[in-house]
Amino acid sequence: MSSTLTVFLSLMGGVLPALLWLWFWLREDKKRPEPKRRIVTAFVFGMLAVVLVLPIEQFVFKLLGPNLNIEILSLWAITEEVLKFLAAYFAAIRSRDADEPIDFVIYMVTVALGFSALENSLFLAKLMGDGLISQSIISGNMRFLGATLLHTITSATVGIFMAMSFYRSQKNKKLSLGAGIMFAIILHTIFNFFIISLGIRVFFVFGAVWLFIIALILLFEKIKTIDPKN
Repeated sequence: MSSTLTVFLSLMGGVLPALLWLWFWLREDKKRPEPKRRIVTAFVFGMLAVVLVLPIEQFVFKLLGPNLNIEILSLWAITEEVLKFLAAYFAAIRSRDADEPIDFVIYMVTVALGFSALENSLFLAKLMGDGLISQSIISGNMRFLGATLLHTITSATVGIFMAMSFYRSQKNKKLSLGAGIMFAIILHTIFNFFIISLGIRVFFVFGAVWLFIIALILLFEKIKTIDPKN
């Protein structure tokens, strides 16, 4: 397989599923949809965050490896969740377009999907480059179901904490943001730990991820009802 075809197929395998999920989540905010330019910016910033994350994670692995352990997984989770938030902050959250509670969740999810799009593309490109075509197809489906949803859940968690404190004091907002990032890091670390530990029972972990997605959809509806008087 030529390098050009490998790049094309890996990008399609990583980006298209992410765009499909993005379409799904944007439908949750149909009353006052976010500007398309802002959504595109957030998605691209999510992809750019991967470029910053990878060298940091490689450094952590060289420092604490060669075997994956809870310390490495925790530091990786911290790196990814903090940089995804910063990407969302500079791409959209600090702008005037983030003017209602649900916007924080939408932008965090958009960045997460941009992040997973490039992350998955690089993962698939590595497999295809090694000639592991069938494995890349299987892995692509698994990451579509698992890793992409994990990034969505953890980033949405941060957005939900921010949304819940939208009409409160600055101090409360900062505390909520810190709690949201901490909770996202814990979820991310636990997911990665069980993926490595459980092996073939990974489907049980994915089942838990889907339960979180259902909870996330319900929370979306809850956030839509938040108003300054309540």
